[in-house]
Amino acid sequence: METIVGKINEILWGPWFIYGILLIGLFFSIITRFLQVRHIKDMFVLMFKGEKSDKGISSFQAMSIALSGRVGTGNIAGTATAIGMGGPGAVFWMWAIAFIGAATAYVESTLAQIYKEEKDTEYRGGPAFYIEKGMGQKWFAVIFAIAALAAMLILMPGVQSNAIATAVENAFDVKTWITGLIIVVLLGTIIIGGVKWIANAAQIIVPFMALAYILMAIIIIAMNIKEVPAVFSLIFSSAFGAQEIFGGIIGSAIAWGVKRGIYSNEAGQGTGAHPAAAAEVSHPAKQGIVQAASVYIDTLLICSATAFMILFTGMYNVHDEKAADGSYVYVGDFNKGGLTGEEQITFAKSIKEGAAFTQYAVDSSLPGFGGPFVAIALFFFAFTTIMAYYYIAETNVAYLFTGATEKVVIWLAKFAILISAFYGTIRTSDLAWALGDVGLGLMVWINVLAILIIMKPAIVALKDYEKQKKEGKDPVFDPRKLGIKGADFWVDYNEKRENK
Repeated sequence: METIVGKINEILWGPWFIYGILLIGLFFSIITRFLQVRHIKDMFVLMFKGEKSDKGISSFQAMSIALSGRVGTGNIAGTATAIGMGGPGAVFWMWAIAFIGAATAYVESTLAQIYKEEKDTEYRGGPAFYIEKGMGQKWFAVIFAIAALAAMLILMPGVQSNAIATAVENAFDVKTWITGLIIVVLLGTIIIGGVKWIANAAQIIVPFMALAYILMAIIIIAMNIKEVPAVFSLIFSSAFGAQEIFGGIIGSAIAWGVKRGIYSNEAGQGTGAHPAAAAEVSHPAKQGIVQAASVYIDTLLICSATAFMILFTGMYNVHDEKAADGSYVYVGDFNKGGLTGEEQITFAKSIKEGAAFTQYAVDSSLPGFGGPFVAIALFFFAFTTIMAYYYIAETNVAYLFTGATEKVVIWLAKFAILISAFYGTIRTSDLAWALGDVGLGLMVWINVLAILIIMKPAIVALKDYEKQKKEGKDPVFDPRKLGIKGADFWVDYNEKRENK
């Protein structure tokens, strides 16, 4: 099974695809004139302006759901794995993909708003919706929806639940299947209530967990403040192969930084576009700009927090990509009482890349605190991600089915994600991550191709937003004036507004 999944990932995540994602993000950055820099103030102002309604959720709730999907095990275990496989330089490439990925997030989220629908008194939208309406190719939209269901319900929940169970077992010696049952009960309670319950839970849990985690990173950085110049120098020099120890693994630094960066911030994957469509806003560009901010928060803040804790404390090993025997180019300073010399090195090499790096990093500065803290952080991060996966799956069910059939399939989706989450707690982490990469790769392939073809309405919407802002107006979207076809929701919305 692992061999088959590995071969699929070699195809999905080939070098040309890794570099292609970087180029596409750069292209969107250029064509939007680097909106992620020009509109950084608007990102955080608009975040708190939108109000929820009976049919839609607020901008902050939509961003919280998107962040709950973005902020997961990738921020802790994924960042650590990127360092373990690509060295400190991988952190720079995670930053790079976040910066240019913010423009990609804007495009996909704005398209989701433009082509959203009102279905069963709720706003629905996402890649399947904008692929059908923007490209006029329903078959391609159906392929995305099916791929999204496979990824969100089967392939990816196990990565999150596996990370939770492993961290909890390491910290509290709780059997993985017990953690699995706890996850199932809590998740089942929330997803029964649908999007509104998910939004309410996300807007409370996500800000709390992110702030607590960043605060811990600040404490560790403060305790190692003298190392700041050296750590930043190490990141940048390793990213371009200039650092002697890591000079031979520049390819791994780029590949793992981009792969784990996309896994974490999900820019281009289309997942953030689903909750973006549910927001109650007067102009699609508003939510697109807010969703761009969520990429920054995810990677530039939370992933960086993990990276800094690990790098400042030296608690990491780095594999040699060219060695067939799994040897290392660098072995971290993992200390264990009573061991000396070769025994200490053997012990250090036994520490597997992932959440363990972060746990040891916190423990080295605050003894006895690392395991419990990281386990609790991982629980919140990963649990809310599984919660977001369900919402995305439900949206794609709503696209594929209607009426009584839709209701039946939604209940089947609830059971499917609960089973996948539980199964993830008892399977090997390597297989969980490999399956997650397959799910991610499928969605990125389809979605990126689609938004490259139909990006024009998102660019037109941005120019319209900027024009109205310059005129001192609160931007309101009218697709008829902009020549955008297929935006039926907004045509009806404006006709109702004009008739009042």
